[in-house]
Amino acid sequence: MTGTAARSQAQHPAQHPAQHPAQHQAQPQPPLAGITVIDFSELLPGPFFTQSLAELGARVVKIERPPNGDNVRRMGPGVFEAVNRGKQSLLADLKDEAQRAEVRALIAKADVVVESYRPGVMARLGLDAASLLAEFPRLIYVSLSGYGQEGPWAGLPGHDINYLAAAGVLAVSGVPGQGPAQSFGLPVADLCGAMYALSSTLAALYQREHTGRGQHLDVALADCALHWMNPRVGAYREAGAVTLEAQREATLVKPAYGAFACRDGRHVSIAALEDHFWVRLCEALDLAPYGGEAFRAMKARKAVAGAINARIAELLAASDADEVFALLQRHDVPAAPVVEPSRVAAVPQFAQRGKFEGGGVLPVARYPVPMTGVVPGRLGGAPALDSARG
Repeated sequence: MTGTAARSQAQHPAQHPAQHPAQHQAQPQPPLAGITVIDFSELLPGPFFTQSLAELGARVVKIERPPNGDNVRRMGPGVFEAVNRGKQSLLADLKDEAQRAEVRALIAKADVVVESYRPGVMARLGLDAASLLAEFPRLIYVSLSGYGQEGPWAGLPGHDINYLAAAGVLAVSGVPGQGPAQSFGLPVADLCGAMYALSSTLAALYQREHTGRGQHLDVALADCALHWMNPRVGAYREAGAVTLEAQREATLVKPAYGAFACRDGRHVSIAALEDHFWVRLCEALDLAPYGGEAFRAMKARKAVAGAINARIAELLAASDADEVFALLQRHDVPAAPVVEPSRVAAVPQFAQRGKFEGGGVLPVARYPVPMTGVVPGRLGGAPALDSARG
């Protein structure tokens, strides 16, 4: 385009409507606009999963048991608010025939049903996958449970730590030389299962577009944690680490890797695993006698990982965390300050990317992947009990 033509176009924008699509196109719909979800789930894994569906544009109707609804409303109202935003609430006694019929009428118009009871509960109510799929073959029916719908442990109660223990995760957790960690700070199995439920449901909805049929998704939290163990298993196989001691060594002992205390009481995380990052770390810090050519290879460093980490700890203890982080940034070393939850909203990286809903010291994070039609702040808060009846 010539300069004259460009100026002419700029002076007469009305002659070129293609340059202003926002004036001629409606606001794009979110990815799951038009999808209705009937959600029987409680506590955390199911609601976190359906919260993500709501953030992606689905209408989620939460079916709650009278008189008090989801137990988390009372056990942890802050958790309830965080994972039930934008949903509708319908109080229904599923043992009552008339109320069960009301819920079934909602299911008839729905795309997805989610339940998180122990196996057999929904069958006793006539709302199991086999019954509903026979009547509504396009339905995606998602069952979240600890151990799945079948097997010798299917009926066992459990929580996050139990599923991580069963999947092999807990055994290789913690601190070298000590027992397994009791907590990772996050309910890993619960959230892992929620994400597998999300990805599998989206895949099932896509598949339905081709086949015209729904399906039953049996999402077991222990199975999901087990799948996350595959990278570890691959590393153990390569190293010939068949004993738990060898596996814990492979998992937990890494040179120039960890959270190190600084002079001001804060910590900085460092992960200089690759050889080139190790070289840069040695340029930033005086890691003698480990900074020479003899330690350029990871295998050599791993043999003295404890001594290397002790040397890093000694050096960082003499400086403040911001000073250390700035130094490591300049040398392009993988590092980040250990940020307290109450300070995460002030981290410039997250603040600039607009990752939070609302304000205050502890705002909730938005769905992490920007997508067309997903409008920040659209959902509002969690529903009042039985608010769907209006």
